[in-house]
Amino acid sequence: MPGENLTRAEAAERAALVRTHAYDVELDLTTGPTTFTSRSTVRFSATAGASTFVDLIAPTVHEVVLNGRRLDPADVVADSRIRLDDLAAENELTVVADCAYMNTGEGLHRFVDPVDDEVYLYSQFEVADSRRVFAVFEQPDLKATFTFTVTAPAHWTVVSNYPQLGEPQRVEGGRNRNGGRDDGTATWRFDTTPPISSYITAIIAGPYHGEHGELTSSDGRSIPLGVYCRSSLAEHLDTDNILDITRAGFAFYEERFGHPYPFAKYDQLFVPEFNAGAMENAGAVTFLESYVFRSKVPDATVERRAVTILHELAHMWFGDLVTMRWWDDLWLNESFAEYASTLATAEATRWTSAWTTFSSLEKSWAYRQDQLPSTHPIVADMRDLEDVEVNFDGITYAKGASVLKQLVAWVGQDEFFAGVRSYFAKHAWGNTQLRDLLTELEATSGRDLSAWSALWLEQAGVTLLRPEIEVDADGVITSFAVLQEVPAEHPVQRPHRLAVGGYDLQGEGDDARLVRTVHVELDIDGPRTEVPALVGVRRPALLLVNDDDLAYAKVRLDPQSLATSVAHLDKFTDSLPRTLVWGAAWDATRDGETSARDFVELVLGNIAHETDSSVILVLLRQLTTALDLYVAPEHREATATGAADRLLALAEAAPAGSDQQLQLLKAFAARARTDAQLDVVTEVLDGRRTLDGLSVDTDLRWELLTALVAGGRAGDADIAAQQAADATATGQRAAAAARAAVPTAEAKERAWAAVVSGDDLPNALQAATISGFGRVHDTTLLVPWVEPYFAELERVWADKTNEMAQNVVVGLYPTALADDPRVDVLGATDAWLAGHPDAPAALRRLVVESRDGVRRALAAQQADRARD
Repeated sequence: MPGENLTRAEAAERAALVRTHAYDVELDLTTGPTTFTSRSTVRFSATAGASTFVDLIAPTVHEVVLNGRRLDPADVVADSRIRLDDLAAENELTVVADCAYMNTGEGLHRFVDPVDDEVYLYSQFEVADSRRVFAVFEQPDLKATFTFTVTAPAHWTVVSNYPQLGEPQRVEGGRNRNGGRDDGTATWRFDTTPPISSYITAIIAGPYHGEHGELTSSDGRSIPLGVYCRSSLAEHLDTDNILDITRAGFAFYEERFGHPYPFAKYDQLFVPEFNAGAMENAGAVTFLESYVFRSKVPDATVERRAVTILHELAHMWFGDLVTMRWWDDLWLNESFAEYASTLATAEATRWTSAWTTFSSLEKSWAYRQDQLPSTHPIVADMRDLEDVEVNFDGITYAKGASVLKQLVAWVGQDEFFAGVRSYFAKHAWGNTQLRDLLTELEATSGRDLSAWSALWLEQAGVTLLRPEIEVDADGVITSFAVLQEVPAEHPVQRPHRLAVGGYDLQGEGDDARLVRTVHVELDIDGPRTEVPALVGVRRPALLLVNDDDLAYAKVRLDPQSLATSVAHLDKFTDSLPRTLVWGAAWDATRDGETSARDFVELVLGNIAHETDSSVILVLLRQLTTALDLYVAPEHREATATGAADRLLALAEAAPAGSDQQLQLLKAFAARARTDAQLDVVTEVLDGRRTLDGLSVDTDLRWELLTALVAGGRAGDADIAAQQAADATATGQRAAAAARAAVPTAEAKERAWAAVVSGDDLPNALQAATISGFGRVHDTTLLVPWVEPYFAELERVWADKTNEMAQNVVVGLYPTALADDPRVDVLGATDAWLAGHPDAPAALRRLVVESRDGVRRALAAQQADRARD
């Protein structure tokens, strides 16, 4: 039986039989708190006499009518499918069902605001969850028009992809049984969309607070703009900033893409308990609610919101106007949006160093993903929906975007966007494959991209570039070459367009700066590429391969360059080369070439001079990984204790009220272990110790309290008191994480039962509980859960939705016990993999990826031990 899966072969077979035209979808959201009524009318053409199926996941199907024939649901409904036999050339199908609200962030998610008990709904349909709301041919290449009609409580706001037609019509005698206020019901009717894929349709409903603006599109149309959030968050909604970024993005994309905005309006909705950063529903984009800032956040988070806004806006063209035929080209949707949004951020907003953020955040994600045993080509083999679900990864987003950036450098930016404009003009409202885009880029650039595609898009793995330098007695370069090393598992030599930069120290004392004095741009290919342009040049103090970060490749520094960068990392005049040095140091640590303690020292000695908030954020994450997993166990406690002390000192020395101060203090609190350190956390929390310019606001208070809980200094009563003071959804999540972090066996057992055995927790509380479960000072608390973890894997995968199951499989894997002598995590993992060869491929992939993290940690510990 297919269950809820769908294969690529089935989708291709169905697309050969069926052509969809229009959907009329009527939803009644007033029927109760667990289900809603869905009535779908689908008009489609088909091969006469053929049989196929339509998709629907619903607890009850009341009625199936095909071309006037009533079909017995007991005969035609099974799993997630409704069988349709003896089709006509033109068909009309009507399906009436009770569909279920979800609490997993999939389908139509239902949330009750603890502040006012109001109900909020939003849809999330990618990859294949529109079938949880209406009967649909659930695949991206069967586009159609959609007309939505929604009955809901009268005081709600309802938003869909297209504008509503007139005012909502009150329903006489209508009664809301969905919970919350009962003031009758109303019906909203929405205009019909252009032909779009079902996964980008949307319904968002509830007493959302909305603020509005407009802009003029390049074709002269007035585009209404809306920004929405829950009513209890309205005071924190900074609409002006959101719309400023949106308007900048519209102008940038309409000029670069040569095509006006394709839809009739543009709403952006910040919704509760959202699993991803955002979703590109046509004209009705949904965002993670954490992007409504109720407390001070690092500038990195504000920048990330800007990039996310521009990422989703880019999808209106690339993904929504022109859509992939099947999910093999998911990467192209996401990589293009990632590249375009970074470019737009750098050129159209105040975050002009967005490519530094991209290098630090996105590329490091890509390099990490590309070195896993499960790495795959950018153009992945998506055999079925389960393959797709686990491929929203660093290859699909970050590696693809990195390779697109290199492609732009190779063919030229003007030529690249000329090809993109031709692509949109030719394929608007259609479905495409990669070849369709490459054809347009070849026409505008004059380059044959078939070989490029074969090497970069159809082969996995990341290469390593090293400089080989010879100088004479006078310090003049006599030979310079770039060596390309390929991984044994993926021995592919690729061409790279890159630059080599040379930096020298100029000035004296505090005024000294590392200034670029040499810059050579060239193509390299093969295991060794000579760089004759550098021969005869006096050797700079630091030579940086992949200066400007054009290439997708890990790099190493030669010994002299490494020594210069370590001694003068704060002297760079530009953030990007400094970030490339940081990246090279981290990659060498992860690869076991250099000591983790050396990396810890490099970070603690230089992070105070880092000016880019996103780089600070990434460095602190890497510092945590190094301290917890890569430092040899015999040195870990002393190194970690010293690091926490230095983080506190750095926080206290940081400029008052600065981004650095906030991030460093949070990092210190998370790492506080000793009595003295926990004393400081207590004093900051209760106000006896202050840092100039630092406000202990609600979210910071939770972080400090949770640090004390994990350290055994606070408990359930303190958590309850803070939750009473912060009786919000955010407070609920923070309290769940704190309770799971209580350092007792009983607390861990309660958390385990809630996320593994139970099904009551919504997605956001599940994720918070998992994060708290693993937050321990004494890993003894985690040892008893290794065996149950492996025992429960297949049941969890079978019983929970994909999103919820992935959270458990990845979040509870015992990485923290990598070197614990009481358990053999690698051995237990290998035993499970050997004993479950027929487990779902997506589940096995997640376990294999987690195993590799343990393998890498053990190798890095060996390298750190060798330092002694």
